Amino acid sequence: MKHLAPAVLLSAAILATSTADARPRARAKSFQANKSFGLGLMLGAPAGLSAKYYLGADTALDFGLGVYERFGNRFGRYGGLHFHMDFLWHPVNLVSTPAFELPLYFGIGGRLWDHDDYDDDRYRDDTHLGVRAPIGIAFDFNQVPIDVFIELALVIDIVVDDARHDGFSDFNGAVGIRYYF
Repeated sequence: MKHLAPAVLLSAAILATSTADARPRARAKSFQANKSFGLGLMLGAPAGLSAKYYLGADTALDFGLGVYERFGNRFGRYGGLHFHMDFLWHPVNLVSTPAFELPLYFGIGGRLWDHDDYDDDRYRDDTHLGVRAPIGIAFDFNQVPIDVFIELALVIDIVVDDARHDGFSDFNGAVGIRYYF
């Protein structure tokens, strides 16, 4: 019991000094857009045109129009025109320097995919209508009107005009660049 009291006092002293020296952690800075409308190109799924329109300091509409192809699954090869529109929210800036900002973004939107299906030497035209949930980062340059982005989106098609598919889910990934006017 005699040895317990000094140990408790020592522990209390260490705890008191460590909390007295504790500093608040640096909080991530929120993103404030300094651009309005951008137009550019994206490569990946889909590959084509990309546009972004900022609605406010940290919200935007994102548009994509391009070609989306898939190969090598059990349904054969199919590809065609892909259009998507997403509402994006930029809740936090991962990096903030005088040269660029690095906002993390995520959102929700929809997509329309009209594609040709080549399966067992048969041709079909199918249309998918679905939901997209993108997440990504943008290298938003401060000195030039350009951003570069990397994005991954979960896609779940709700309406599919093909009896072979009850639904369709996939991940789309793209890298792109946009010039802001």
